[in-house]
Amino acid sequence: MEKTIEETKEYLGMWVTEDGHIRHELLQTMRYDEARGSRKSAYQGSYRVTGNHIDYKDDTGFTADGEFKNGILYHGGMIFYKEL
Repeated sequence: MEKTIEETKEYLGMWVTEDGHIRHELLQTMRYDEARGSRKSAYQGSYRVTGNHIDYKDDTGFTADGEFKNGILYHGGMIFYKEL
């Protein structure tokens, strides 16, 4: 049986849209830091990974979620790729 991203911890690191405009860094502390364009730390908050699902809660209380499928993060109508 294939392991979930929660089990492998492969979600840790930088996730980037194809155009590089939005960058999510998922930290080991279960916090994230999102940059948008030249705006560093545009959004920050916490996250939780369950199986292949991720739930975000930014520091203002806004919530969102996403799914990891085949090494790609689908979140808020956007597609993120793991930066190596």
